[in-house]
Formats: sequence, structure tokens, C-alpha cells
Amino acid sequence: MKNQVIVLAERPSGIPNENTFQFNTIETPEILDGEVLLKTLYVSVDPGMRGFMKKGTDDDIGTKYEIGKPITSRTVAQVLESKSELVKKGAIVHGRFSWQIYQTISADQVELVNPDLGPISTAVSVLGVPGLSAYFGLLKIGGIKKGDTVVVSGAAGGVGSIAVQIAKIKGCHVVGIAGSEEKIKYLMTDLGIESAINYKETKDLSKEIAKHCPKGVDVFFDNVGGATFDAVLPSISKHARLVICGEIAGYNQSDPPKGIRPNHLLIQQSARMEGFVVFDFKDEFESAKKEMSQWLKDGKMKYRENLIDGFENIPAAFIGLFKGENIGKQMVKVADPD
Repeated sequence: MKNQVIVLAERPSGIPNENTFQFNTIETPEILDGEVLLKTLYVSVDPGMRGFMKKGTDDDIGTKYEIGKPITSRTVAQVLESKSELVKKGAIVHGRFSWQIYQTISADQVELVNPDLGPISTAVSVLGVPGLSAYFGLLKIGGIKKGDTVVVSGAAGGVGSIAVQIAKIKGCHVVGIAGSEEKIKYLMTDLGIESAINYKETKDLSKEIAKHCPKGVDVFFDNVGGATFDAVLPSISKHARLVICGEIAGYNQSDPPKGIRPNHLLIQQSARMEGFVVFDFKDEFESAKKEMSQWLKDGKMKYRENLIDGFENIPAAFIGLFKGENIGKQMVKVADPD
């Protein structure tokens, strides 16, 4: 079987490019006791992976990728062979795997995909880390309730597009911020939120947010950071909750500019700002997946996977995230299951 792996060739300065990655042809590894041989089916690419490409210090947990070593991300795969009683041959699994066509991994490092919840690709999209981030960020960190005004930045992306729908399901007034008219149309027509703002066509984003949120912003779900965060901050209401999920605006900046210091407004409005990682809630993943799966089946929630075909296109799909190319979850389809 022809096998390839994509490794980190160099640490990028600014937005990653084709020189950041290197394709290596390798042998398909021999499967050992307790392992499974996987064939990659769907690969998720996520903005937060950019931070893993930076050189960290000895006490910095951010360094995930090493030069010359395989890049990893959330992946759906099929078990071609198994030497473990935990996972059977033919099973569809997901986990953090290498960007590799075929690979072996310990069977206790994979999770079975439940096909009753949705199509297998959703294990790394709406029912995976992106959807779960929106779910726990809004419900656990944001504590949204009926009647809240909820603003979501990066609203047409993999996390944001789910966040706006969860807020809508919970009876909130939802305002999405995105970067193209196509994305605005998707948010308002396809997802049915009340209002959306194209920040690229807005001369004064702060004034536009205030106009769309006359009673103030009760919950801000931020996927972007930077100038977008600065623009929302003046509109926060009393006891507002600022949920920090991502910061794509700053991932490629070696020396990010300093924005508004939020201290005074947080004190003045008795507001709370809290960041999180979705694995803080891993013990509740299964119940969250079941609830979201039911929303999908009941037609209360939709999802969109921006699927790009071909293993060779994984780097381009990742780079495309920073150019705003995707609507919904950016993913690569490598193969169909046998």
C-alpha cells in the first residue's frame, strides 16, 4: 500500500505556506500486539493548530509539533487490521492521529464512532471538538438563558456556526460577525439568525455592534480576538459573560498589537471573562453529543462541512482557514471506508 506522511518542515513566520509542510513517502508500519492499523478517511484542520507550530519553552505545553515529525489533528479512520480485543477490524474510529494515509496506533488511543448519532464525518465536525466547543462554551461558560443577546465572532466557521444555532435554540437574540456577504447570507438565510455583521464592509464595527445590540451584549462568544474583541467590549451589558474560545486574529502574529485593556469595563459592568478548552468537559462529551444529535434529527440544527478532496490537499485546506475561505467546518476527505 502506498503510504505518505506530512511532517512539519519549518516553523512558519506569519501565515503558514507550502514550505511549512513536507510530504514523505514511507512504508506502511507493521502492526504490533495491542495495536490497530488505520486508514485515514476524514481529517479536520483547525485554526488552533497554528499555535502548536510555534517554538515553545521547556515549561510551555503549547509546543505540539516538532520539525521533521508528523503533524496531527482530529481524524476519522477505519481499522484495517487489529491485534487488540478492544477494537475490531472494520470499525470506524476517531482521535488525534498523524497526517498519514496508513498508520498504526495503540488501540486504547482510539474512540469508536457511533453511527447512530450521525454520519461518520460528524465525529470531527458538529459532533466533535468544534460542536462540543460551541456547546460547552455557551452553556457552561456563558450560561446563556432565554432572552439573552448573544454575539458570536467567526460566526460562519466550524465552531461559530454551531454556536449561533445553540443560542437560537435556547431562545436568545443572536448576532453573528463574519467576513463576507456569502457568509452573512448563510447565517441569516440558512441558519436563520436575527442579524449578522460583515466586519470587512463596516467602517465602525463598534458602532455597528451597538446598533444591533441596543440592550447590550449579554454573552460574547469569541473565536477571533484582536480588533473584533475590542469592538464588542464597549457594548457589554451588566453581568455580561465573555467566552474566549479562540483567537484566530492573533495566531500568525509574532508580536500582536495591544488592544483595549478590559479591566475597567469588566469592573464597571460586573462582567466575567473566561477562556476554556473543550477537554475541560470531557466527562460530559457523550451526553452533549446525544443532545446535539437529537437537535440535528429534529431539524433544530444544521451543519456544513467544507470538504476538500485528497490527502495531498490537507496543507492547502489548513492554510485556507487563515484566508477566510471556509463556511462551516474545514475538512479533508482522504478516502471512503471499505
